Amino acid sequence: MSYLAKWLLLATVIGTIAGLGAIAFYEALRLATGWFLGGLAGYHVPTPAGEGNAAGSAHFARPWAIPLVVGLGGLIAGFIVFTWAPEAEGHGTDAAIDAVHHNPRGIRLRAVVVKMVASAVTIGSGGSGGREGPTAQISAGFGSLLARLLNLSPEDGRIAVSVGVGSGIGAIFGAPLGGAVLAADIVYRDDFEYPALLPGVFASIVAYAIFGAVFGYHPLFAIPAYHFEVPQLLWFAVIGVLAGGIGLLYAKGFYGVVRLSSRLPITRKLRPALGGLLVGLVALGLPQVLGTGYGWVQKGLGNELLHTPLVIVLALPFARILATALSIGTGGSGGVFGPGMVIGAFTGLAVWRVLEPFAPGVGHDPAPFVVVGMMAVFGGISRAGLAVMVMVAEMTGNIDIVAPAMVAVAIAWFIVRRNDDSIYRSQLRTRADSATSRLQFGLPLLSSLGVATVADDPAAVIDDQASGAEALAELRRAGVPGAPVVDARGSYVGTVETARVAELVAGDPGIGLGPAVDPTTTTVSVSATLDVGLEALTQAGGRWVTVTSADRHVVGVLSVGDLVRAYRRALDVDMDRISRVTAHAVAVEERIGRQSPLVGLEIRDAGLPAGCVVVTVQRRDGLVAATASTVLEHGDVVSVLTSPNAVDRLRTLVRGVEGPSSEARDAGPLP
Repeated sequence: MSYLAKWLLLATVIGTIAGLGAIAFYEALRLATGWFLGGLAGYHVPTPAGEGNAAGSAHFARPWAIPLVVGLGGLIAGFIVFTWAPEAEGHGTDAAIDAVHHNPRGIRLRAVVVKMVASAVTIGSGGSGGREGPTAQISAGFGSLLARLLNLSPEDGRIAVSVGVGSGIGAIFGAPLGGAVLAADIVYRDDFEYPALLPGVFASIVAYAIFGAVFGYHPLFAIPAYHFEVPQLLWFAVIGVLAGGIGLLYAKGFYGVVRLSSRLPITRKLRPALGGLLVGLVALGLPQVLGTGYGWVQKGLGNELLHTPLVIVLALPFARILATALSIGTGGSGGVFGPGMVIGAFTGLAVWRVLEPFAPGVGHDPAPFVVVGMMAVFGGISRAGLAVMVMVAEMTGNIDIVAPAMVAVAIAWFIVRRNDDSIYRSQLRTRADSATSRLQFGLPLLSSLGVATVADDPAAVIDDQASGAEALAELRRAGVPGAPVVDARGSYVGTVETARVAELVAGDPGIGLGPAVDPTTTTVSVSATLDVGLEALTQAGGRWVTVTSADRHVVGVLSVGDLVRAYRRALDVDMDRISRVTAHAVAVEERIGRQSPLVGLEIRDAGLPAGCVVVTVQRRDGLVAATASTVLEHGDVVSVLTSPNAVDRLRTLVRGVEGPSSEARDAGPLP
């Protein structure tokens, strides 16, 4: 199937599930909010213009019930999450980003369902969280399922999960273009996943069309028309400076509570209840911290908070940070994207309230400041400034605000980048920081070698109907750490690890094999090249992967040792190819001698000539992606890129006093 046909089909399916998932979660959240806050607590939250523009309750009918209801929601959510899917705790977007980088096939459907229910309960009972996290995990989880069912390549699996994240968030916020850009922008701190952009565009518009067919095609927030005024750039720059600091406080405060919560001497199931109880107590003085907070943002946009005491307005960003950390950081379930924008909105409103009485050019309308604050705070701390700007512009129906907002977003982004932080800790800095990219850069011949020419016949293939004891006996007889599992038709269904089977059998000798089978394990197609095989090995933990045919039958096993040996053979016969890595460098491969001064040193302390870059280290048929902290050992074969002038000094350091290594390979100066 061609690239165009493949991604039109996949994007349509992912977008459809994203739209339906957004509808399901939106309704679940609406029902939970009505039951917990409306029914039990007698309090109704305000809603934004796109959701009815309800004013909400003017006061608490039963103030004593608020902490109890929020705590009850945390208790229920904690029980659900830590009983059935502990990976569903916290904010789902970060989990999806982690899956993109490490195992696109690894999101369990159970975690998706648990995330949706637990998030509806957490936020619906008054916890501070965003509805984008569970929505993103629904569509990302379906992208992960497609990667498993269709045996997608590791790269296609990454794109499918990325597209799921973006289309889900774009649907729930009514921002399809922003969702498409987010799919490519959010997975790296300082880079862009370009292959996900166009599939993301198609998936996002499909998701938006489905979601809008039920709830309407209108912006989430209503704001007055905006007209650009040059003097406001100065005040937007002030917002940018404050937004960078507030964003850092958001990230550090959130993860500080996560660490503190992990040390509490109570079970994980009870921690969200404690967090919810504290949020409820804060809400007695500041009801703006309850739920999603979007209705309060609408009030700020419409100047309805003009008579709120200034001290309250100044406290709102910090109160929302605390409430989000307590609701989600203690183990509750929900997103951090939505709260981040609410924090930003309150930051912009606070700046306007302080400046409006005396500063020239501020104006009497807080809406521009609120919108710019939304963009700047979360655009900076998410390291996805472009996507957030586009999303907020779509959510407010005003593209004119983007141009002046760029000043604030850029300043906030620079402040956050200088501190090397992000609210999404699973983001990589750039594509080059993935282990696969580093290894492939150091092994340029991989794309010329086929998996079929390297893979071995599997030493054991386990029937999924076998008992645990039978499977363990076969695994031990074959002497392997694990093996693929097939059904009665011979189709691949997952893998088992010998240690895991032994653990289950020790607890129950009559147990079936089912609980030990992992259906999310990465596989590689027999028709793939070894660069794809290397990425599959990296996602599988660097040991071995199952090789499957087009009809998902097991045809072999690929290990790191197989890959390294094949690469060595290729180097022997194709040295001219590797010499063309770059026009200004020499590619050198040398074995570290016993007397080398490098033995026992980390690469950062090895004193290599200036400009030397150690790309890979081959160790006992294993392959290590070199980092500054990698400790060099005798017998390691290092692949190094260096300048021609540094080759002799490099060889002396690597070989020590043993003389030329019989396994040394040098590509020589490049033309």
